[in-house]
Amino acid sequence: MSKSHKHIVIIGNGISGVTCARHIRKNDADAAITIVSGETEHFFSRTALMYIYMGHMKYEHTKPYEDWFWEKNKLELVNGWVEKVDFGNKKLNFQNGKTLVYDVLILATGSKPNKFGWPGQDSMGVQGLYSYQDLESMEKYTQEISRAVIVGGGLIGIEMAEMLRSRDIPATFLVREKSFWDNILPFEESQMINRHIKEHHIELRLETELDEIIPDESGRVKAIRTKTGETIDCQFVGLTAGVSPNVDFLKNTSDEENGPTLKIQRGILINAYFETNIPDVYAMGDCAEFQEAPASDRKNIEQVWYTGRMHGETLAYNLTHQNPVPYQPGIWFNSAKFLDIEYQTYGHVPSFWEEHIKSFYWEHQGGKSCIRLLYRKSDNTILGVNSFGWRLRHEFFDKAITDGWTLEKVLVNLNKANFNPEFFEAFYRDVLEKYNQETGKQLRVDKISFLKKLIGSRV
Repeated sequence: MSKSHKHIVIIGNGISGVTCARHIRKNDADAAITIVSGETEHFFSRTALMYIYMGHMKYEHTKPYEDWFWEKNKLELVNGWVEKVDFGNKKLNFQNGKTLVYDVLILATGSKPNKFGWPGQDSMGVQGLYSYQDLESMEKYTQEISRAVIVGGGLIGIEMAEMLRSRDIPATFLVREKSFWDNILPFEESQMINRHIKEHHIELRLETELDEIIPDESGRVKAIRTKTGETIDCQFVGLTAGVSPNVDFLKNTSDEENGPTLKIQRGILINAYFETNIPDVYAMGDCAEFQEAPASDRKNIEQVWYTGRMHGETLAYNLTHQNPVPYQPGIWFNSAKFLDIEYQTYGHVPSFWEEHIKSFYWEHQGGKSCIRLLYRKSDNTILGVNSFGWRLRHEFFDKAITDGWTLEKVLVNLNKANFNPEFFEAFYRDVLEKYNQETGKQLRVDKISFLKKLIGSRV
């Protein structure tokens, strides 16, 4: 297949689609590239939606590129919703009746909030938080309300709770698990977030499940009912029980006349090169599902901002080079924020671990900062790290896990990982002191290397 001078159409202007378009253009000045999106005309930072609602930013502040960037780089933008893809004739059919032909199609359609068939889930004032349209809807339906209910504990739920609290809207948080996000977080970290949520005057209802959403005569939500039969009056319901690949419009879109049917399970099935079962059709980002997980510690569907960027970079390389490369994600990492506690994770830190793995855990006496390090019992090799309320350098732990450092090597060099701003407390001495107390050892911070680094940074 020729790698250039084709019309490449990308459905989706999120981080995957835009990254791919930019990197194709860097490597091929002549290819025709069209980015299609019905959500917004221009790419914006999806993670910043909450800050628009909270009044910290305006929409134009969330756009990483000026509006003239696209024309300057010969990236054509089409603002519209695709209704159907005619794979046999390589053509997109839009809801407004227009069509667009392609040579190469890249599907980067993102996610949609989960719904689980609750009665009343389509009532007015009931929604998730993923798209710009979701932000507009939340702005509309949270005006002058007395209470909101959030269904589902997780990162989107905690964002929505913070948004509501910024406007002094009382919020009730329904979480079916015994502790917040305890399918991801170990016990101590989950308990820390439980406390933090309650300290922010958010009503956290653990082991509580939604049974029904109750609308009024106009179709607007007026209450919810839990599975225990309790009724909670509310005028807004946030559905934040995860997201799923946004692929409904792609299912069963082809017939014998229009060519093959795209293979979809939960997401669009792809191999390590982002190829689907249809030639010249690729998928990436939240909507894609790897036939085989890209690494032992990875899921088949990756719905994280930075993995979307990596997807886009890898596919762009493959489309502009004769020798394609498989996707190689490297060490897992992620970051988020639970209200004002920052969270980072590196490597493999499950909520529970097997007997051949050991854990070292330190928590600050203030109860808002901690670090957990998991390591292999047989040789003390570090496997993963959780950090809360303490900024740590990504490159430090990426190297430590990749190179197989021992727990003690990490601890004596932890000063190099510290990335807290100036005047913030540095916790590495306290962490090492706790380890020494538990083990009876007398390890000390590697000050010489630290001083070399400090001096070098000031030269």
